[in-house]
Amino acid sequence: MKRISTHILDLTHGKPAIAVPVRLEKQNSAGDWRQLTAARTDDDGRCLQLLPEGEDLSAGVYRLTFDTASYFARQKVNTLYPVVEITFQAREDESHFHIPLLLSPNGYSTYRGS
Repeated sequence: MKRISTHILDLTHGKPAIAVPVRLEKQNSAGDWRQLTAARTDDDGRCLQLLPEGEDLSAGVYRLTFDTASYFARQKVNTLYPVVEITFQAREDESHFHIPLLLSPNGYSTYRGS
């Protein structure tokens, strides 16, 4: 099954970041972005499948956008990064991308997960 997933860990608390709005987009040949889906992380800080049913994981440039401002506002914490955008490239014959986000109010990190 072709899949794009994410997981957010709040490093301040050492716990999953729950109910963070996440948007998946794909860039077209003109450089414009087309939204594929929008979701919220679950109780384990995950979005297990962001690629919509019927949408093929084709080669191209994708972007995950995380609304971190709303997440930190619920905790009454100021954040330096109100939005985190992660842009990544899918190549032919790739079938799964897991893009974790390690998050704190004043920093973040990401990597290609498995």
